[in-house]
Amino acid sequence: MGSNVTESQTAALPEGLQGLTHDWSSDKQTFYVPWGKAMMWFFLLSDTFIFGCFLTSYMNVRMSTRVPWPNSSEVFALSFGGEPIPLILIAIMTFVLITSSGTMALAVNYGYKQDRAKTAALMFVTAAFGAIFVGMQAFEWTKLIVDEGIRPWGNPMGAPQFGASFFMITGFHGLHVSIGVIYLAVVALKVLKGDYEASGNYEIVEITGLYWHFVDLVWVFIFAFFYLW
Repeated sequence: MGSNVTESQTAALPEGLQGLTHDWSSDKQTFYVPWGKAMMWFFLLSDTFIFGCFLTSYMNVRMSTRVPWPNSSEVFALSFGGEPIPLILIAIMTFVLITSSGTMALAVNYGYKQDRAKTAALMFVTAAFGAIFVGMQAFEWTKLIVDEGIRPWGNPMGAPQFGASFFMITGFHGLHVSIGVIYLAVVALKVLKGDYEASGNYEIVEITGLYWHFVDLVWVFIFAFFYLW
């Protein structure tokens, strides 16, 4: 009763290899995936290979160099008038980015409920967290370049490859976060203006969320491989 295919239509379908050829040539879609979401997944897959190559190259350089590698706990320590606290800035940056992942997930949830105000507000909050992260990364770069004298081609603390690896990996990730902040702000503005209200389609919010969650996930690997190792 609930099927749209009648018995006569079922009997008319070819069997075996002919049936497989018939289904293949009929351009049937097994799973519905919106075009924008599929393209975002392809982009994220290609970006995964790039970050994977960066981190693999970093591990290869670090294990193969004969010059002592700088101690991350000392390089990335901050002092607030007393003893330096190891990795305190990096811990705050990680907390900010992980928190932004939660606000982005809430934005997607309210987007599918077509709650325009809450969706836009949460996306703006997520973008603000991203901007804070980029600001702290700029502070980190300034401290290392100005105070510590670290350069992409040299490092007074040990292995010269440290500077090249650090600026390449964190810089590429920071670029992704900066683009994500702009992307979030633009989509949030369009949500607030009601550009998606007529169609009732808020899939763009989920697509934006896919990009942002990917950026957060990559940072977890950078944090583990670069700062903790």
